[in-house]
Amino acid sequence: MNDDLVDRLRLVRTPGIGPVTYRQLIARFGTPEAALAAVPELARRGGGKAPVLRTRNDAEREIAKVEKLGARYLALGRGLYPRLLAELEDAPPLVMAKGDLNLLDKTAVAIVGARNASAAACRFARGLAYDLGRQDLLVVSGLARGIDSAAHDGALDTGTVGVVAGGIDIFYPPENEGRQKALYERGLVIAEMPPGTEPRARHFPYRNRIIAGISSGTVVVEAAPRSGSLITARLAAEAGRDVMAVPGSPLDPRAQGCNQLIRDGATLIQNAADVVEALGPCGSRVAAPPTRFDPAPPEEPDESLLGEIEELLGPSPVPVDEIIRLSGASSGTVQMALLELDLAGRLDRHAGNKVSLRPA
Repeated sequence: MNDDLVDRLRLVRTPGIGPVTYRQLIARFGTPEAALAAVPELARRGGGKAPVLRTRNDAEREIAKVEKLGARYLALGRGLYPRLLAELEDAPPLVMAKGDLNLLDKTAVAIVGARNASAAACRFARGLAYDLGRQDLLVVSGLARGIDSAAHDGALDTGTVGVVAGGIDIFYPPENEGRQKALYERGLVIAEMPPGTEPRARHFPYRNRIIAGISSGTVVVEAAPRSGSLITARLAAEAGRDVMAVPGSPLDPRAQGCNQLIRDGATLIQNAADVVEALGPCGSRVAAPPTRFDPAPPEEPDESLLGEIEELLGPSPVPVDEIIRLSGASSGTVQMALLELDLAGRLDRHAGNKVSLRPA
């Protein structure tokens, strides 16, 4: 069995090692094997107990299950991993994929929206996806009811990716089982969670960041305020991707989110030509070359500096750049100190490269 994949999976499935921590461990130590060996000492230096690392047997069992399902792992920093997704600071270290991986070479556009969408909005989403497919664009969505399902249906013949919140073998909602199986055969399904994982509410924002991260732009078709679709749009904007929205009647609550996005600067979309125009020259790019991790020599902070950095932290999130500025230490030294605190279970990481000290 692939030892590198086993070690990556052991890190990924270890509680307390999230995507940012994983990325910093690999950047610092070069290989998953070296990172695994370093974790206990880093946690000790951070003043806490080391996380209980997943065993090799656990990882091998999961790998065997994924292979039996006909899926495969895509690893961050490796060639088959979606290149735009790798640009996210919290890109998932590993995802599972089942279907046609060649689709990931195409420029992608996400189409998301309300689960309880109107018939007119579903028809529009289906037609938009069909037209985008004819422009050789890949349509990405979340295999949910409503707009997502309509988008997948419209692009099934030209290329579509479904990102699921649970395991790659779980059909959610249940009525989408046939649609998901069709994507296995004629499209692509991507999952971050282990096989057999039933989707929970906390999983959907993680799924949404993958949808936004894979895509050059995101189109929202009907969305209520504070909906998951608006979370996807926000994540797309934070990643520097195009955000587009289809306007609707101000009398329909399902259109309020889209109208709000347009008011706040999203591009108004009425057809596929508008999407292509909004993407512009950047829409034709696949992305930068795959992310490569170059190990840097460890810059271990001494105890006095670690204490000083702890003093600068509190319960409110603060940018890491501010910690670096106030401490006067090098970026690498501060990052190492934060990594030690993180592995000791004493640090919380937040969006926008912010951190806070976890209450005792």
